[in-house]
Amino acid sequence: MTALPTRKAEAWRYADLAALEQLWPLAEPEAITVSAGGDYTRAILNTGGVIRITLTIEAKASATIHVLNASATYARVEIEATLHEGADFTLGGVQIAGGTQTAEIVATVRHIAPDATSRQILRSIAGGTATASVLGKVYVAKGADGTDGQQSMRAMLLDRTATANARPELEIHADDVQCAHGCAIGELDANGLFYLAARGIEPSRAKALMLQAFIAEGLDGAEDNLLAHAQAALEAVL
Repeated sequence: MTALPTRKAEAWRYADLAALEQLWPLAEPEAITVSAGGDYTRAILNTGGVIRITLTIEAKASATIHVLNASATYARVEIEATLHEGADFTLGGVQIAGGTQTAEIVATVRHIAPDATSRQILRSIAGGTATASVLGKVYVAKGADGTDGQQSMRAMLLDRTATANARPELEIHADDVQCAHGCAIGELDANGLFYLAARGIEPSRAKALMLQAFIAEGLDGAEDNLLAHAQAALEAVL
């Protein structure tokens, strides 16, 4: 793509086009191949800009990527993963946006052979007038029987002026598959905050505890450095 995208392009519908213009043209995606039977793990901390990755996971190989979007301006991570027979892929992601920030995760997982497994576990927190968006897709090719593709997208709004967008998508061309997606956008539970307050926990601490629990699944198994940055980003939006 050479021309700056518009909101007519689904993958860019929620992007900060003014910020994107300053970054255009984007570099080509980083291409990664996990050899058959291999294992790949990566942690991505995006504090601004666009990170693009294409990932090929060969037969019976596995890959795990954890993503944290925490930027003062615009942060976008694009991941396209192609799974061969018996491959396994986990994408765990967290976005924490406040002020006027925009954060995006765009993930496409392609099952092109039988018996591969994928999970997308993505959590977003948005406060102020920030926007946090997740676009996730699972594509299952004809003949990719035995596919297990799962998507879980949840977002938490700290202010009514913040925006969260979540779009899970399944495109399935095989019969014998297990694919599912879940999506929810909400606010901190008032009853939960009251419960903690009744036990002497101050409101700011109670919010922090509930938000830590909210993002925990998205960063399950992530390296300590990413967890520390997530904690700092949470403190900044509270």
